Formats: sequence, structure tokens, C-alpha cells
Amino acid sequence: MTGAPLILYNSLTRETAPFHPLDPDNVRIYSCGPTVYNYAHVGNLRAYVFTDTLARTIAWKGWNLTHVINITDVGHLTSDADAGDDKMEAAARASGQDIWAIARHYTDAFKQNLADLNIRAPTYMPLATDHVAEMIAWGEKIAERHCYQLADGLYFDTTTVPDYGRLAGAADDAAHGRIETVAGKRHPQDFAIWRATPAGETRQMEWDSPWGRGAPGWHLECSVMAAKYLGPSFDIHTGGIDHREIHHPNEIAQNQAHCECADTGATFWMHNNFLVDRTGKMSKSSGEFLTLSRLMERGFHPLAYRVMCLQAHYRSELEFSWENLAAAQVRLKRWVHAVEALRARGETAAGASAATYREQLDAALSDDLATPRALPALDALLADKKVSPADRLVALADFDAVLGLGLSTLTRDALRVRPATATIDEAGIADRLTERRAARAAKDFARSDAIRDELAAAGVEVMDGDPLGWDWKLPA
Repeated sequence: MTGAPLILYNSLTRETAPFHPLDPDNVRIYSCGPTVYNYAHVGNLRAYVFTDTLARTIAWKGWNLTHVINITDVGHLTSDADAGDDKMEAAARASGQDIWAIARHYTDAFKQNLADLNIRAPTYMPLATDHVAEMIAWGEKIAERHCYQLADGLYFDTTTVPDYGRLAGAADDAAHGRIETVAGKRHPQDFAIWRATPAGETRQMEWDSPWGRGAPGWHLECSVMAAKYLGPSFDIHTGGIDHREIHHPNEIAQNQAHCECADTGATFWMHNNFLVDRTGKMSKSSGEFLTLSRLMERGFHPLAYRVMCLQAHYRSELEFSWENLAAAQVRLKRWVHAVEALRARGETAAGASAATYREQLDAALSDDLATPRALPALDALLADKKVSPADRLVALADFDAVLGLGLSTLTRDALRVRPATATIDEAGIADRLTERRAARAAKDFARSDAIRDELAAAGVEVMDGDPLGWDWKLPA
């Protein structure tokens, strides 16, 4: 490891601690992935900006990395309390489509979201449906000592493992909304390992098992795939803070039952906080929820959303608003403008060292990924005229490596995302602005004003005197 010691917050202990990987040569991370029954909303995507920042920091500090993000294409119910239907089956019935095609479509959409946000592809992105045999084998190993069977499936008895609910902060997580909705369950906290298909019904996704034909419970897949790709003990498990209350405690219980030990699986359990939306459009249950594509339709570059996430600490709530997103986009434009100016100058004369900015970046990220402290260091680096342009661009590569903004190559043209309502393309805008500049040079201000008004009618705002040097924008 290079630089300052990496300090991370562990949800299991509720404390920060120095990070030391179990294998000095390879850090192993498991991140809970999406349930692919619909598009990811922007609140879901905050988790992957956080996880990517963590992974980038670890790689930047010199460790090798094995990173898993799973794809949940079966087993996740509409309620965390073992009630309701499988989200994938419900989506298939509602749309009348093949469930496998639905899973492929939304998996591809999620991967595109990651690419748009400049989130690096994980080492593995396994599908739950490819690991059902391993899930059944896991269930068979723990069934005798830790499970009991009811008519609707196999259930885990949470009293058979030590300190159940420790991660959530309570041994009894009924306070977190779980209620006893399944007749015959021994305890409200008990959860499904296998859900049998109800008599007289046929699911599109179902398999034979010792407990009847059916499908695995949601929690089982993560224990199985983490152990398969990372080993029974690994370094870090990440997810949204909502997973801390039920899903991750259930994973830990399964892990302890499988090893017959107190090992939770991961050494560090890390959780990002919520993205809060006061408009009520963050939840998929609202019908009209905010996706990355919707932000782009409003004229926002995906990296503006990444900047907005980085401006808050991952463990803090972050409020979404169009104003906050617009401010993040302006900040991104300022950085791009500054970098373009540095590239244009290309001076290599000796000056002050940029090392202090790398140290500030390292200090911020080493302190539990304090990205809000890293961004002002980036501002200061780009503005420091005592450091040569060439040296500033070299130091910028370190910021790009960890923050994932790609400022070394990002251009102003790439930042111009056309809103869906725009009625003119970029080539047409460029032609009209060329005519307008010629008119202004000839002091034909009437013609200049007429072109400006024509562009305004097409949804283009001409930005005379903009200190960032942008000629125009397409308002949301």
C-alpha cells in the first residue's frame, strides 16, 4: 500500500478502523447488485458510485482487487419480510413478457448505467440463476441444524446462530418493520432459504429441490456467490444502508451456519446512505421514478450526477434536487474549462511542486473516503498558477484515477447532452453561431440579435459573456 493508512468505517462495529486485507496481495470486495425487474433509479446508483470510489481508492493505493457485483434475477420478494411475490415474476406477469428476456434487458440497462457513470466493470458480475445448484447445496448443508420446513418452503431459524441482528444494531429486528406474515414461522426474524411454488401455480423460474419445486430465497444468493468468487472469508461487503437492517444480517446468519463458526464472511461491512428526494419520485412504486436516462433527457451529463454524489460523504444523506444537479454540472464544466486551458498552454517550465495536492487527495480518501474534502483540493490544483500546466495535468491523473471523472480527456462537446425536447442538433447550432459571430464582427447587431432569437425559439440559450467560455446551452 502507498500513501496514508486507509481508514474505513465498519458498520458491524460502528467504528472506523485501519484497513488491512486478509491477503496482502489482493483485496476482495462483494457489492450487492440490482434486482433486474426494472431500471435502476438514481438512488440505487448512488451505491455504485460509492463502491466504485472505494474500489478505485484501493487500486490507486497499489493493491490488486477482486470485485464482485451480483445480478439478482430471481428470489427477491416485493417485501423483505418473506411476504409478497418475487419481483421478477411480478414484472413478467404485469408486462406479459418472458421473464428471462426481462432480466437480460434490465441487466444490459444497468451495465449501461455503470458505463455512463464511468464506473469500472467488476471482476465478476454473476447471475443468481446461474448458481441455483450451489444455493441448493448450501441449503442442504445447513438445513438439519439451522432450518425447518413449512408448507411454503424452508426457513432459517435465526436463534441458532450467535448475535443475530448485530449488524442492524439490535438482536430483534421487529423494530425495523418485519412482521410475522407467514403462518408457522417460529420467530418473526426467521427468513426463507427456499420458497416452494404454491400448489396449482407454475412459475417461469423454478427448480426442483429437496424442499419441493420452487425458487431460492433472496438472501441465499449473496452468501453463495461471495463464497464462490471470494472465498468464505473476504475483506469488504458493500450495499445500501437499507440492506444493513435485514438482508445483510440474514447473509451473516447463513455464513455462520455454513461454517459453524462466528465468522460473518466479510471483515468490513460498509453501507452508503440514502439519496433523498422530496418530490417522491425516487421509489419505483411511484410509477414515474428518476433514472439516469431521465436526467440525460433533461440535458444533464451522467458525470454531473457522479459529481453530486462525490460532494457528499457516502455515509451522509444526500438530497436530490434539480438545482443541486445543475450546480454539480456547472462545477464539472468549470473543471473541464480549466483543464482545456491547461492543455492549450502546455508549458513545462519548472515551478512549485504539485505533490501537496496528491497528499491532500490521499489524506481525504484515506479518511473513510472523504470525497467532499478531495474536491476542493482538485479546485486548488487546477487554479494554482505556481505549478506548471504540465505538472498540474500530471497530478490531475491521480484525481481522475480515484474520483472517476475522466477530466484528463473529457471535452465540452461531450458535456453537451441534448434534452429530449431540443429541436436543433449540434451541427445546426454551430452553423448558426458561426453566422452570428460574423454578423457581430461586421457590427450587424440586428442580424446577430435575430440569430440569437431564432436559437432561443429552438431551445438554445446563447451564452454571451459566460466566464466559462461556453457559447451555448440547451436548458432543461
